[in-house]
Amino acid sequence: MSDIFNEVDEELRRDRALELWRRYGKYAVAGALAIVLATSAAVGWREYQTRQRASEGERFAAAVADARAGRSAEAAAAFAALADTAKSGYAALARFREAASLVQSGKIKDAVAAYDRLALDNASDKALRDLARLEAAMLLMETASAEEVMARLKPLAAEGAMRHLARELEAVLLLKSGKTAEVKAALARLADDAEAPAGVRGRAAELLAALGGAG
Repeated sequence: MSDIFNEVDEELRRDRALELWRRYGKYAVAGALAIVLATSAAVGWREYQTRQRASEGERFAAAVADARAGRSAEAAAAFAALADTAKSGYAALARFREAASLVQSGKIKDAVAAYDRLALDNASDKALRDLARLEAAMLLMETASAEEVMARLKPLAAEGAMRHLARELEAVLLLKSGKTAEVKAALARLADDAEAPAGVRGRAAELLAALGGAG
């Protein structure tokens, strides 16, 4: 009988930990995206000023206006066209906005494809490409197999600016798969990683506590 109670208790803890991550985890990736996009916007604006790329600036502004007005499909198409032809920092920025507009339209598969196109664009900065890979993996977490998402996260978790966020997503996948011992070990490593951002360490510690601690 005690085994049954232990199983129920473990299940409840796992559900609570998943709910915590669903509430707060998505903001981690969103925050990273906002920082990178702000940087890209600054780069794009400098290039616009330096090279006088007025046409690209105007097209980007028009697509942003569509997005803000709720015309997500039109915005996605405009951002895609700009991303395909821009010669400045607007290309990567437009691709991110294309994917975001597709998500708003409920076209998750198309949004993943947009992120994948950016991830394969060697003309873009590696941090941007890695962030695109991370965003695609996060979108697939509810629809694709754990193996497929893990395969996408593995190279990101090994090195690079997105490694700690990728490791956090890996831990969540382990949690969803019910691998309690593995997820506790992964969360403990993140919580103790001095190089990890404070937000990642804090969420890891909170999830670990929700699962009953490392022991």
